[in-house]
Amino acid sequence: MSRIARRFAALKEAGRGALIPYLEACDPDFETSLELFRAMPEAGADLIEIGMPFSDPSADGPVIQQAARRGLKAGATLPRLFEMVRAFRKNDSDTPVILMGYLNPIEVYGMLRFCEDASRAGIDGLIIVDMPPEEGSVMRACAAENGLDIIRLVAPTTDDERLKLVLSHASGFVYYVSITGITGTRSASVADLEAALPRLRAATELPVAIGFGIRTPEQAAEASRIADGAVVASALLATLAGTLDAEGHATAETVPAVLAQLRGLAKAVRQGG
Repeated sequence: MSRIARRFAALKEAGRGALIPYLEACDPDFETSLELFRAMPEAGADLIEIGMPFSDPSADGPVIQQAARRGLKAGATLPRLFEMVRAFRKNDSDTPVILMGYLNPIEVYGMLRFCEDASRAGIDGLIIVDMPPEEGSVMRACAAENGLDIIRLVAPTTDDERLKLVLSHASGFVYYVSITGITGTRSASVADLEAALPRLRAATELPVAIGFGIRTPEQAAEASRIADGAVVASALLATLAGTLDAEGHATAETVPAVLAQLRGLAKAVRQGG
C-alpha cells in the first residue's frame, strides 16, 4: 500500500477528511520553502502538494503565477526540487508528497529519468495538469515502474463518458477541480459540491480531494466533509506573498504567518470532519 493510500485509509478510520496544503518550490527561496515544507505536517498537513515552478502555468491564477515566478527567480529547477524533498524525507517518512505541475519541464528532463529521480527523492504522486489521458501512456508506464501515482483532475464540465476515461487512468486519489476557470479566482458553493460528489463516488473507489477556490477554514472543513480532502493553495501563497519585503524576500513573518493560517485550516478540518 502506498503512502497516499495508507494516509487516506487512516483518515477514513479516524472519521475525517484530509487537509492538503500547497507550496511552490523555492518560493521565495529554497531555504524558506524547505522550512515551511518541514513544518507543515506538525501544523496540520495530512498530505503536501508541491508546485513545480513553470513559466506558463496555464491553469493557475495570478497568485500561483506570481509564486512560480518567484520560485524560478530563486533558482527553482527539478533537481533543486528533488533536493528539497530528499531533505524533507530525512525527518519525515510518513507524510505523502505530491508534485503538481506541467508536462513541458518533465519532457525536457526526460520522463523516465524524472520518475526515477522523483521516486528516489521520496515523492509519492504526480498531478500533471496539462497531460490528457489520451497522451499519457508513456508517462503512466514510467510512473508505474517507479511506484508513483498519477492523480487525475476532473471538473464540473467532465461528462460521464469522459469521466470514465479519465478515471480509468487514475491512482492515489482524484482531484476534483470544483470550478470552471483558473485557481484562486472564486469558490464553488456547498450545494454545488454536494451535488457533484455522488457522480464521482459512483465512478471510482479512489478518495476524492476538492481543490481550486478553497480559501477559508470553513470552506476547507466543508470540502473535507463532503469529499475526502481539501486542497488549499492560493490562500496560503497569498499570505506568504503579503509578508515579503519590497524586493520579494522572506521576512521574519513569512514562515510563522503561513503556519498560523495552516493551523487554523487544520483545526477547522478536524472539528468539521
